[in-house]
Amino acid sequence: MTDALLFPSNLAPNEASPEWFNKADNAWQLTAATLVGLQSVPGLIILYGGAVKKKWAVNSAFMALYAFACVLVCWVLWGYQLSFGDKLFPFWGRVNTALEQDYLLRKAFLGMIPNATMVFFQFVFAAITLILIAGAVLGRMNFYAWMLFVPLWLTFSYTFVAFSIWSTNGFLTKAGIIDYSGGYVIHLSSGVAGFTAAYWVGPRTTKDRERFPPNNILLMLAGAGLLWMGWTGFNGGDPYVVSIDASLAVINTHVCTATSLLTWLMLDVVVFGKPSVIGAVQGMITGLVCITPGAGVVTGWAAVIMGLCSGSIPWFTMMVVHKRSVLLQKVDDTMAVFHTHAIAGSLGGILTGLFAEPKLNRLFYGFDPEIPTNYVGLFYGIDMNRAGTGFRQLGIQIIGIVFVVVVNIVMTSIICLGVQLVVPLRMSDEDMEIGDEAAHGEEAYAIWGQGEKFEGSICNDFDRPIKPRATDGVEMA
Repeated sequence: MTDALLFPSNLAPNEASPEWFNKADNAWQLTAATLVGLQSVPGLIILYGGAVKKKWAVNSAFMALYAFACVLVCWVLWGYQLSFGDKLFPFWGRVNTALEQDYLLRKAFLGMIPNATMVFFQFVFAAITLILIAGAVLGRMNFYAWMLFVPLWLTFSYTFVAFSIWSTNGFLTKAGIIDYSGGYVIHLSSGVAGFTAAYWVGPRTTKDRERFPPNNILLMLAGAGLLWMGWTGFNGGDPYVVSIDASLAVINTHVCTATSLLTWLMLDVVVFGKPSVIGAVQGMITGLVCITPGAGVVTGWAAVIMGLCSGSIPWFTMMVVHKRSVLLQKVDDTMAVFHTHAIAGSLGGILTGLFAEPKLNRLFYGFDPEIPTNYVGLFYGIDMNRAGTGFRQLGIQIIGIVFVVVVNIVMTSIICLGVQLVVPLRMSDEDMEIGDEAAHGEEAYAIWGQGEKFEGSICNDFDRPIKPRATDGVEMA
């Protein structure tokens, strides 16, 4: 009797389901990847489209859509192998494609899933990183410059950090850094790169900086909701296996996020006297970002503490420090990605270095429980009389932050200066006054008839102009 007969027919290994292949893990991994993809398309597309001034709705949404498509093509042609392929340097893989049939059907470097699934899963993470960077330069970056920036930054910045921290051959991976699902690779990278790109692109027009009301807060909330719920796949998919650790990562993610949102909201009420919807969304995002480095390796109580920190510290940097800093005031970061992603991502990395629980790290990393040389948070290290191990972990987390910051400042600056040699980074002042119509020849909202623009004044039956007025409590864009 063959081994295959020991299995029910639907579980028996065959050519389409090799012995190493786990159907449940693969099904969840594809589902998680789709959830993360939905965070970008349509999540951030409609969040950006609703959060900006009306004249920038199309351009902002289109920057996200373009990045998603462009990253996928670059990813399968060279990006994936640079990030996860054979080692060329301690921080970079060898150039190769990820399209050959034999390669895509083989077992991935982690988990019991094929390379085809892993390539797609890692793609949606790379794509959302570029889309988050776009948030810092909305409302003035030349779209042609963005078309060049996306593949260049993916190639010469994202792949460096991804290989160093996530590849099994990366130097920070081997050092024992903990970045469960992208607090460093995605959020710290996008926050620093976005801030750097915003510096080189320059600010929006004075009028737009002074008054930039969301054109559709409900649409923005819909995008934020997709972002929040999509994080179930973002953090729940990173064990690459349907495990109790994946479940813990999911519940920790949502607990931290809700706590962060409520903390930000309370601070807005106490300090400004009104509960801000936009502020609540910011608090939601900082909570999602902060828990990401340690989602499956910290306890539920630690997730609550991280939520309190992520709802208060980025709030303080945005509402207090930002207003007093000459540099932060000078750089026009449209969607505040520096605070919501760079600050929150760094905070999450440090807190993970404090709260990383040894047993949970063993479930995730699978090391021998008798000889754990790292993956011990400082607080647990002190409790276990292994303070040196805890301090080492915290030190590695801080070194990782420094590495990601330096790489992104340097590479983003080089890329922006290089792109500027080909096309202007900024739209012209005249085009920025017009917005979508100048950039794409299209507008977000039809204002007359079946989409035709009405150039004259709006008149009543007596041919007298009627002044349009804002609805109560809502600024007109």
